[in-house]
Amino acid sequence: MNFALIGAAGYIAPRHMQAIKETGHSLISAYDINDSVGIIDSMAPGCAFFTEFECFLEHAWRLRRMGESPIDYLVVCSPNHLHGAHITAGLQLGCDVICEKPLVPTPAQLDELRLVEEETDRRVYSIMQLRHHPAIHELRDKVAAENRDTPYEVELTYITARGPWYLASWKGDSRKSFGVVAEIGIHFFDMLYLIFGELKQEVLHYRDDHKAAGYLEYEKARVRWFLSIDAEDLPESVRGRQSTYRSITCDGELFEFSSGFDDLHTVSYREILAGRGFGIDAVRHCLETVHSLRLAQPEPPREGEAHPQLSRLSPRRYSANVGHN
Repeated sequence: MNFALIGAAGYIAPRHMQAIKETGHSLISAYDINDSVGIIDSMAPGCAFFTEFECFLEHAWRLRRMGESPIDYLVVCSPNHLHGAHITAGLQLGCDVICEKPLVPTPAQLDELRLVEEETDRRVYSIMQLRHHPAIHELRDKVAAENRDTPYEVELTYITARGPWYLASWKGDSRKSFGVVAEIGIHFFDMLYLIFGELKQEVLHYRDDHKAAGYLEYEKARVRWFLSIDAEDLPESVRGRQSTYRSITCDGELFEFSSGFDDLHTVSYREILAGRGFGIDAVRHCLETVHSLRLAQPEPPREGEAHPQLSRLSPRRYSANVGHN
């Protein structure tokens, strides 16, 4: 099958290129406004490349009209605020679409994509690679097997250090990335739902350009969560040795999953191509969670709700955030 890719110069694009290659398919066309895409030579040397979206679309339509290697899948790795437009373009081209998270920023826009799917008889799939991580499967199976009546006490921590470039890029503009909660948090809210069931309550305790924290209550768990792109938040045990720290403690038992991510995009592609991809209905719950948290005003945590990292924020910084974000 033939693939085209939007956002070829971005950080995540090489993982998609590798997944296309490793599943035995062809990347035949790519687009990005930036031309730093030399990696294409090692992944798909014959791939057509465009820096103007109109030329990319014209090429895609020509392939479709002439029946010469038409595009089967369009892969969307563009900035978050462009996902909806690029997904729609792909569906209208007659392609199925594979898109990085989040598909769109609001439930209403998700409903619009559903209409386009129905109009075009094509589908959009979201990359939710954390669902394929062995540590997540282990915790999901543990919770299912125990089937207990009392809720688990859970702490979720995700810290992925980013340099000054991050805030200077589109990722640092909340109008384009939709903030830290959407950009780095959506996978984890999806994971929590998958393991612990329906979301019952959500509270935001803190949010700024670098980090966010809050409390979520699911059918089977009370979750204190913390997300950060600030290297200063990394635990002393890993600082200077790794830039990312991901962990879940469930009733005090640590499930650390900082590694094991290298091939999850390829696993995701295999599942999509086998008809087991995650479509609109599968990701609606985590998008709704993120959207609600984006609209929420920070409020002080009640007893038992605060993530431990929250206490490490300076009192001045924390008090300035609550009620003024």
